[in-house]
Amino acid sequence: MKTILAISGSTRKDSSNHKLIRLFAESIKDKYNVILFKGIDTLPHFNPDLDNDTPPQQVTEFRNAIQNANAVVFCTPEYIFSIPGSLKNAIEWCVSTTIFSQKPIGIITASASGEKGHGELKMIMHTLEATFNDDTAILISGIRGKIDNEGNITNKHTLQCFDHFVKAFLNT
Repeated sequence: MKTILAISGSTRKDSSNHKLIRLFAESIKDKYNVILFKGIDTLPHFNPDLDNDTPPQQVTEFRNAIQNANAVVFCTPEYIFSIPGSLKNAIEWCVSTTIFSQKPIGIITASASGEKGHGELKMIMHTLEATFNDDTAILISGIRGKIDNEGNITNKHTLQCFDHFVKAFLNT
């Protein structure tokens, strides 16, 4: 069974992004093993002086999780027209590697607006040579009004877009 690493840009315990990751994992559980990376908020602040042959243990574990996955799905909110600092920090620890090069990824941006953060994450992942396209990158603006407490998408159009994203991602 192939493994997909899910990385949430949110550090809130019960965020909409975590709910979407659970929904994503549930929808593909018969074919794929989805592992949520826990600990994005425990990675040390990026420091190029520490990015050497022996980086901090948490960084090595994060990089290994990406390297060992067949694909990666990001699900993130937008904070102040950008991706959250914890997600940016995590990605910065990967810039000196090639672990995202040709790695299939999916991008879900679920936030109040999300346009700027969505564009930023796409630009960063393009720079790192990750493999994705318009069908494997979805923006869900106004997420709190489109998902219930259990994590079910309640907006018909959003559900259709999410289903299209899942199918497109699985075909990469």
